[in-house]
Amino acid sequence: MNDLENFLKCLSNYREKFNALIGSHEHTINNCLELETLIDEYSHFIINTRNKEIWGKLQQQEHYDLKQLAVSLREKSAFCVAIMEKYRALKLLTGVAEITDYFKNIESCIEKEFGSFQITSDSKVLLVGSGSFPMTPILIAKRTGAEVVGIDIDDEAIELGLNVVERLGAGLNIRLERVPVENLDFTKDATHIIFSSTVKDKYNILEQLHTLTNENVVVAIRYGDQLKSLFNYPSREVDKQKWNKVDDILRPDDVFDIELYQKV
Repeated sequence: MNDLENFLKCLSNYREKFNALIGSHEHTINNCLELETLIDEYSHFIINTRNKEIWGKLQQQEHYDLKQLAVSLREKSAFCVAIMEKYRALKLLTGVAEITDYFKNIESCIEKEFGSFQITSDSKVLLVGSGSFPMTPILIAKRTGAEVVGIDIDDEAIELGLNVVERLGAGLNIRLERVPVENLDFTKDATHIIFSSTVKDKYNILEQLHTLTNENVVVAIRYGDQLKSLFNYPSREVDKQKWNKVDDILRPDDVFDIELYQKV
């Protein structure tokens, strides 16, 4: 079996493992360690230089199985990350606080989120897709004193996230809500907006934001192309009459990259 066949077999194995853990999820921490280990392993697989080379060769062949696997793995891994955040929140709230390699990687990304568009204590930051363990709002609020609002479509994620913020960010100016951007008063005042890389409709929401936001807003879209698209929703063309890409922050050692947009 050659490298390309091994690579495809490895992807199929990851899909089976993700499927199994999704099927066994019981909204408890019973499968926590197994899922954390799998996500950490998958994270390392995604940023492995050798795997990037093999991915490139497969893409040149326009391999049908690869396209199908990519779509499936992206959705399943995103779902598993959401579950893992719930595990981490539940563990914290029951007195077990720890951090996995995946979360270390994400937290290191937060440091460089906006490049030269610095967040200060006067900033108002909106995170779309805050999740059950809202580390981005907590870290931003702790380090800058900015006001931060996180939104998510998952009721359980909001409930867990609020408890995590109460535990780790008491006194910080953080709100979490299950409200779409168009119904959130904070949207028009936001100076910085961040999209989680696992928000499937992020570019559709960006289109909405053009009429909902102020003229000086900076939008950071976390994304993953090429091999990273197995773990993140990829980049997409935007309306260049509305949004100007002012930076594309590529980070080979991180699980996602970042596009920065301002209004035209």
